[in-house]
Amino acid sequence: MTATMTDTPPPAAPKADARDGRSGRSVGQILMIVAGALLLVAAVRVATGANQLTSDGQVSAALGLAVPIGLAGLAGLWSERSGVVNIGLEGMMILGTFGAGWIGWQSNPWLGLLCGIGFGVLGGLVHAVATITFGVDHIVSGVAVNLLALGTTQYLAKIFFSEGKPAEAGGNPKQSPPVEALPDISVPGLSDALQSLENHHWFLISDLAGILGGLVTHLSVVTLFAILLFVGSWWLLWRTPFGLRLRSCGENPVAAESLGVNVYKYKYAAVAVSGGLAGLGGAFLALVTSHTYLEGQTGGRGYIGLAAMIFGNWRPGGLAMGAGLFGYSDALQLRNGGETVHALLLLLVVLLAGLAGWKLYRKAHWQGGTCLIVAALVLLWYLFTDEVPSDFVGATPYVVTLLVLSLSAQRLRMPKADGMRYRKGQGK
Repeated sequence: MTATMTDTPPPAAPKADARDGRSGRSVGQILMIVAGALLLVAAVRVATGANQLTSDGQVSAALGLAVPIGLAGLAGLWSERSGVVNIGLEGMMILGTFGAGWIGWQSNPWLGLLCGIGFGVLGGLVHAVATITFGVDHIVSGVAVNLLALGTTQYLAKIFFSEGKPAEAGGNPKQSPPVEALPDISVPGLSDALQSLENHHWFLISDLAGILGGLVTHLSVVTLFAILLFVGSWWLLWRTPFGLRLRSCGENPVAAESLGVNVYKYKYAAVAVSGGLAGLGGAFLALVTSHTYLEGQTGGRGYIGLAAMIFGNWRPGGLAMGAGLFGYSDALQLRNGGETVHALLLLLVVLLAGLAGWKLYRKAHWQGGTCLIVAALVLLWYLFTDEVPSDFVGATPYVVTLLVLSLSAQRLRMPKADGMRYRKGQGK
């Protein structure tokens, strides 16, 4: 009787997936890909004279923009690895921004950071109760969390920030009073030396100096914490018994329960952690990026984080690359405008030509021909213009995200039971 109430696959003996314990490429292959990408970007910089492509300011800005997206994506990874789709990440980030701004200006930014995480956990628990306990459709619940978070924070902001002491300190119905800044870190001596090398504009050497300089200059402590969270999540989910049990809940919860795993407990834990990570991403926006809570400051980063997670194939390493790519393209259009974005057109031509060659080699003639045509059109655009119109510049990060997702879609593998309803007792 109970088995008919679920969409979960029937019990099956769990099989070890050779790909699940390690990435699809070796460390050497990944390093070669990174080195090739760096050489390509350096060559484009020299050919176009767009020195901002690898400047320390560009890298530092890209890192700051990538952190909240990466944290949102990591939040989605925790949830979906347990089998719960979390469309409500945007709402949990909104709760995090409000919590950080509300407590941060009254006390100190550290308590604001903790409050942002706590507000995100509350949003995650709401989603967990709806989807795990009551079996509500995951997408419907996530959308409801987004709407509930937006309406609640707008209402609370009008109550707490629009009059009295908060208003005197600079608050209004759409923002909190300013919050003290969290400390950042620069490596003495090394930052100046790298900047000196970058200013010579040497091929590859200056590019490396600019990238490293952006990673060691004015680095927020929250950014360092986020990096540790990525490493810790990888170790916990792929190298511990806890992680194995949690991932089994997202692959086959019936089989997991039959082996003694408390599926509800692991799903609740994963979604609560997911909410906390999303709340931390929102707190980063409020405390590091703008030093205040602002209505609408998440700007859809929860959804972009989901896209980065999908691009990363539900793995922390690929997710970090996806978040970094979006952060880089977003920083490029925000800091430098049409002229520097114009240099990316040449980079896009090279990438499309390389992809076309690979598709033709694999006998995928239709796809290869399409890539060649698009590459030719982009090359003409580059040759006959000096900069990208401002109307297109703002869309750069979104176009990059769509291109990357479309090119990586064929190799994706989501958890098998992701988004499926599950009822306790099916595995007994």
